[in-house]
Amino acid sequence: MATTKQDRRQRVKYSIRSKVSGTAERPRLSVFRSNKAIYAQLIDDVQGRTLVSVSSQELKSEVNGFTVETAKLVGQRLAEKATAGNINAVVFDRNGYLYHGKVKALADGAREGGLKF
Repeated sequence: MATTKQDRRQRVKYSIRSKVSGTAERPRLSVFRSNKAIYAQLIDDVQGRTLVSVSSQELKSEVNGFTVETAKLVGQRLAEKATAGNINAVVFDRNGYLYHGKVKALADGAREGGLKF
């Protein structure tokens, strides 16, 4: 049976989520990537709350288009908000996407901003 790209990503996503869980001390950094934007949020899975969220939609005035540099800026902005909320360490949830390109740039930006994976 042939699987679509979406089916494959969903299967990988379920596999990752069965192993990765966030807490208040070490929340889960979840990434969602669409064709026009990238979104990142820190989630406490124990309480079911989003602690910090950032998207490239918020940065429209600072950047043009959706590029790797935009994704890196989103990661840096997320790290700034997280350190302001006394969050220094996270677990990374790539959400079924390949760790390449914009997803990797977001992770690198978050690391440069001071988050530890």
